[in-house]
Parts: sequence; structure tokens; C-alpha cells
Amino acid sequence: MKSLKKKSPPQEIELKLSLPGANMADMAKRLALLPLLARRKASRQSLHNVYYDTPNQDLRHQQVVLRLRRVGGQTHPKWFQTLKTGASDSSALSRRGEWEVAISGPELSLEALTPTAWSDIDPDNVLFKDLGPCFSTSFERTSWQVKKRDGTWVEVALDIGQIESDGKHASICELELELKAGQPAALFAVAREIAQVVAVLPANQSKAERGFLLAQGDLDKPQRVRTNRVSPHLTKPELAQLLLRDMFAQFTTNLNGLCTSDDPEVVHQARVGWRRFKSGTRLFRKIAGVADAPPQLDLQPLLSSLGALRDLEVALTETLPPLVVDYCTGNTRRTKSWQALSAELSQAALEERLAVRHALQEPSVGANLLLIAEWLETLSLATTRSDKKRSLRHWAKRRILRLYERLNMAQKEASTPESQHRVRILAKRLRYGVEALRDLLPKRLAAFCHDQATHIQTTLGNSRDMSQACTLVAGLNADLAITAFLHDVAESKSVMKRSLN
Repeated sequence: MKSLKKKSPPQEIELKLSLPGANMADMAKRLALLPLLARRKASRQSLHNVYYDTPNQDLRHQQVVLRLRRVGGQTHPKWFQTLKTGASDSSALSRRGEWEVAISGPELSLEALTPTAWSDIDPDNVLFKDLGPCFSTSFERTSWQVKKRDGTWVEVALDIGQIESDGKHASICELELELKAGQPAALFAVAREIAQVVAVLPANQSKAERGFLLAQGDLDKPQRVRTNRVSPHLTKPELAQLLLRDMFAQFTTNLNGLCTSDDPEVVHQARVGWRRFKSGTRLFRKIAGVADAPPQLDLQPLLSSLGALRDLEVALTETLPPLVVDYCTGNTRRTKSWQALSAELSQAALEERLAVRHALQEPSVGANLLLIAEWLETLSLATTRSDKKRSLRHWAKRRILRLYERLNMAQKEASTPESQHRVRILAKRLRYGVEALRDLLPKRLAAFCHDQATHIQTTLGNSRDMSQACTLVAGLNADLAITAFLHDVAESKSVMKRSLN
């Protein structure tokens, strides 16, 4: 008797894009003018969705989404119950199981879960009894069907509306490109055509994830380093894809946050994400496919503005505040001069933040980010003859020891500000490398290298921040007495040479 093969679940393959700074009122009209969509009839729907989970968010922890959807208005609505599995926020391109079943009304149906994967998630229906509404989304969907002669079929859906949870609201303005037929590359091909005219950003968070974050007050909070567990059984290209995709996601998620958030930490984490990603491409540079990373020339204006904004915010919030007492106490004239300086720096930071948001609205930025996202999706397909010659643990140990040796050599030769800056960069690369490969490294080696790198980076970073503050103040119309004071502080706190010996 032949064994029966388990039927593959229905799969949703989707590329999600946010629309930074978009005028929501005319976005549908703008998209309809694109050559890709101009001759295709658009359909429109009003969608209202309620998402369910247990009080402990058991479904969310299993990467499961359960929702009820009302299509149309209140008069003659249609209801659908949808279960999604395997959702991930590490990439704008998602692949997940999806089952959608028509139901009779606005109540969860256990019967409608029968043809889905629910029996694997909740075999005894214990979770089902505890399910309750968590948040809702309401939006207008305008969609176009892009069908090509080669059989490729992509649905382009523009969603405009809001997420609501206990009186809190967040806007929805995004594109979902869903693959109906063909290969995932078709999604990126359609996205590239859109990005030639409309500013987009890869969006790593689904509506469901954004809804949970809104409910717990964490939406648009800084996206910090995630710690993925790394298996020693991966191929090197698979390892590179896993970690680089995570690093890139930290960057793009914080870019999306920057569109609405004024939190300086969002700026910081965006820059951390990019530095981790660039360090990662160096760490994996000899692995097949990594050397083929797309150029990033169109990102340079954005990256420059992010760096300038971060320098201003560090000066305003970290470097200068501790010096107020020493300079101003008991002296009214000095206090007024310091306040004037702070106002100038704040205005400069405001203008630089606007420059960052303007850069995010440049179509070339989104197009460049899409190239990187597509490259990352194909990275695991690369092959290399050396993959099976040595274990990942052996490879990881050699890479970290090599980085440590380079840092040691640079320390010995550090005698100028330029060479000290190089030491700081190498310390960052070592720290990021250890954090990425920690699961593959001997524990003592990982701890030692991480501690050494962190110490060097912190020491040189403090000195660099003070020096940068002096440069910023000197470039403004500041009181010369403040400039001289800051220069003296920088000199007295300059411990770079001693820390390197």
C-alpha cells in the first residue's frame, strides 16, 4: 500500500511596501497613471477586520494569525474567516500558509477551521475557547490584476485606512503585491516599475504585527538588534541570508518608523542596522553570492542625512547636557549663551530630520532598497564547493579570530585621529560579528572578543562624540567662550592614546 503524501497547505506569497509621506487622498489616482496599471481596471472594496488571540497571545507566539473579515458595508456584508501560519517580520517578502473560508456572520467558527492547520495548532481546542478580539483594521482597498503573457499574475492592492485598538489609532497606507501565479521574482519586477515613480519602502511588519504593537504601545518604537538562533547545519549562503536579512530588516523597519517618529533612538537604531548590514557583507564577503550585492549609491544622500542628524542629536541629548552645570552655574550671561546654542542645535536637528524624511520620499531610495531586498531573497540559492569542507563552527571561529587580529594590529599603529577612527570601526565589526555568530563560537572566545570590542568602541566613541560636538558648535554662531570651553573639555577628556596602549 502506497503511503499518502501530506497535501501542501495553500500558500500566500506577498511583497509588502509602505508609502512614506504619501498623500493618501490621491495615491490611487497616481498609481492608476503608471504604465503598468494605466490600462487595467481597478476594483474597490471596503474591508473591516477583527484579529483574535488569547490573553497570552499564544497564536502570535506561534506566528499564527486568525481574523474575521467583513467585505462591504453594514447592509449586505460578506464574512470570511482567515487563518495564516508562518508569518515572519524579517523580510518584506512573506511566504505563509493561508486558509480563507466564507462564514455566515461576525462570529468565529470552529467548523470553518476544520480544513485548515488548526488541528496542529490547537488539537484539543483549548486555545479556541480563550480567543477574543485584540484589535481591528478598517481600510479601502483598490486593486489591479497584473497578468502577463508568460502566465505571471500579480495582484497590486493599495490599502488606505487605519488600525484601531482601545482608542489608539495608526494609519494604513501601503501596497500589497500578492503572487497569484508565477515566481516570486515577478513581485519584485512589478515593485521596481512602481518604485520608478512612487516612493516606497520595504515593509517588514504585517498589519497584524502592527496591530499587536499598537495594542501594547510599541508601534514605531526603535527596532533593536534581534538575536536569531543559528544552526550549525546551515550552508554558508543560508547563514549569510538569515543574518543579513535580519540586519537589513532592522534598518528598513527603523526607516519606516522615521516617517512618523521623532524619537532620536529610532535614528540611532536605523544607523546601527545599516552598519551591522555593511559589516555583515564584509564578514561574509567570501561566501558565494555575497560579493554580488547591489550598489548603494542612491542611498548615500539618505545615509549622510541620517549621520548628520545623529551627530546633532547626540550633541543635544548626550554630550552637552552634562556640561551645563560646569559652564553656566551662577553666571546669567553664560546661561543665556548656552540656551541660544541649544536652540540653534535644535533648529539644525529639526531641519536635518526634515531632510531625512525628504530623502525617504525619493523614489530612487526605495528602488535601491528593493534591489537589496530581492538580492537577499536569492542569496541562499548560491552554492560553493567549500561549504562542506569545514563546519560552520570552524569557519565562524576563524573569521572572528581574524577580525580580532586585525583590531590588535590597528591598535598598535594608532597614532593619529584617522588611525584611531579605523580602530573604532574595526571594534564595531568585531562586536557585530560576535553578536551575529555567537551560537557558533566557543563561549569564552565570544565573551572575550565582545568585551574587548565594546570597551574600545565605547572609549573611542565618547572621545569622538566630544570632538564632534566641538566641530558642530564651531560651525554655528556660538559664543566663542563656549567654543573655547568645549575645546578644553575635549582636551582634558582625550584618553584615546592611553586606552590604545
